[in-house]
This record gives sequence, structure tokens and C-alpha cells, in this order.
Amino acid sequence: MPNAVALKVLVVDDQNSVRQMTRMTLEEIGIRHIHEAENGKQAMETASLQPIDLIISDYNMPEMDGLGLLRAVRGHPVVRRVPFILLTGRGDKELVVKAAQAGANNYLIKPFTTAILRSKIEQVMGKLS
Repeated sequence: MPNAVALKVLVVDDQNSVRQMTRMTLEEIGIRHIHEAENGKQAMETASLQPIDLIISDYNMPEMDGLGLLRAVRGHPVVRRVPFILLTGRGDKELVVKAAQAGANNYLIKPFTTAILRSKIEQVMGKLS
């Protein structure tokens, strides 16, 4: 049972407002160690420099989109096992299938509630204490 307070989460989204909303929601769950990145490229730099327990990434971003980031994470020796939740504004089945094939552990459709985010995290991390 992972302790929410100890989890280190990387939130990746090109929109500052979405990063802030996600941060506030994570804080409501009890998560305190939250890193942010504006795109996949920046996220890879952050993830390879410090320990990360979970990545929550938007799909649609410039420079490197969420699927590109997911593939980069799965191919990187340091972070390849880090659970990955893909965040998207579209709930289309094709994207969900592509994400699963690329190694996503779960997906989340915007907008989301605290209960839904907690549930998605617990599905990949185990029950949070």
C-alpha cells in the first residue's frame, strides 16, 4: 500500500491551468511531491534526473506528445517501469488502444474529479494510505 505523501508524481501538460488543476487534485489526495513539465521533452529530462513514482501526461502537446513521451519512457533504462497515466480530452477508443499498446498503465479523460483521479492512481499503484 503506497503512502500518498511519499509518492513523487510528474504532471506533464502544455497548459499551465491543467497542470495547476491536476496539482490541486493530487494535493487533495494527499500527494505532496509534484513535479511539472510543459512537454514530453522536458518531462524526459525531469524523469531521468530524479526519482519519479508516477507520470500523468497529457496526450496532445507540442514538441513531444503524450504517446511519444510514453514510448520514450518505456525505452529509457532508468524510468521504463514507472507507471504512466495518459490524460486526454478525447475518450476515443483508438487512442486508448494505442496508449495501451505503447505501455500506458491507465488513462484519464478530462475533466476529472478527485475521486476518479484517485481511483485511476490506485488501479496502477495500489490502494493509497
